[in-house]
Amino acid sequence: MNRSRSKGWLGALPLLAFFALVFGIPAIALVAGAFTAQGRPSLANLSQSLQGGYLVAMLGSVKLSAVVALLGAVLGTFLAYAVVTSRLTLLREAVLTASGVLANFGGVPLAFFWIATLGNSGVVSGLVGLPSGSLYTFWGLAVTYLYFSIPLMVLVMAPALDGLRPQWREAASNNGATAWHYWRFVALPVLAPSMLGGVVLLFGSAFSAYATANAMVGTVVPLVTLKIASALTGDVLIGYENIALALSLDMVVVAGLVMAIYLPLQKRSSRWLH
Repeated sequence: MNRSRSKGWLGALPLLAFFALVFGIPAIALVAGAFTAQGRPSLANLSQSLQGGYLVAMLGSVKLSAVVALLGAVLGTFLAYAVVTSRLTLLREAVLTASGVLANFGGVPLAFFWIATLGNSGVVSGLVGLPSGSLYTFWGLAVTYLYFSIPLMVLVMAPALDGLRPQWREAASNNGATAWHYWRFVALPVLAPSMLGGVVLLFGSAFSAYATANAMVGTVVPLVTLKIASALTGDVLIGYENIALALSLDMVVVAGLVMAIYLPLQKRSSRWLH
């Protein structure tokens, strides 16, 4: 038995080597650079990354991600419920297929789509009379992020809503429970792990987005990903590469906290729904 287990590890060596090459070396370089200033070990980079404009950018990214996560979760859950309860199989398949595509639609193409539609010279902006520059603001960027966040939430919530057993509603009704009691004491506790996990997933997706924001707002909306890009490329800041690494480490910490919340919720949800 022990020999078979030891041989089993040999099959995983290529994957472990690939993981160490792709993730391990960059992670070591990131941590080493973040804790190095003027060629010596130092906490100066981390300290500076949490001050002034860097702190404003970090808080801006957290605020934007929180807004997108909450709005996307609410709208995506309602859309998923409408699709799951619909009797039209074709509608369900069409919405879920479109959600799978739109959830991965981002970057410069997404920015171009919204600029061409709701930009200063957009097709729709002139018809509805949007104020000039309204798209290139915090809320304009939030609406743009919702374009891929809502479909992502639909993909998260559809299986969870499918997991609600009709027998639960019937049992609740037979025991005198109203629709409100059913949702309050049965459905929502079962759906809560998936909903909260979806919120965390949307937060992480919006928090790490870069290309769309860079193409749309540039430096108008302070975001940590844009600060990192400016420091690394030297377009605005020269000689601040290690501060960019410190900002990246801050993002890794935030992402780690996000995943630490998401994974237990996902595990609990799967235990309820299977």
